[in-house]
Amino acid sequence: MTLQVSARSGQGCTVVQVQGDLDMATSPQLRDTLQKLIDAGDRQVVVDMAGVGFMDSSALGALVVTFKSLRAVDGRLSLAAVQPGVRRVLSITSVDRVIDIYDDVPTAEATYPPSAV
Repeated sequence: MTLQVSARSGQGCTVVQVQGDLDMATSPQLRDTLQKLIDAGDRQVVVDMAGVGFMDSSALGALVVTFKSLRAVDGRLSLAAVQPGVRRVLSITSVDRVIDIYDDVPTAEATYPPSAV
């Protein structure tokens, strides 16, 4: 299955929308997209996981690497609209104790301070 990843400006953050399964074949695309955002100066990132029905350990690794990269530059990574199967993986691996998870994107965006204009 192909993975679709897109980014847009959110309220005080960048929202990355992901559609498709995150596995060994597609996780590098997510990791590369997130790294490009960090390299471009994005520091507050919400990953919209509403369209992700499956996630394996390679995707977990991509999210943890991104979390650490953002934390190193005083940034923050959050996940939103995580589907039950994916949420179970995050819970079993205790990633949900490190990365904040919100029910939906607007709720996640509300936790970020408004960006200075």
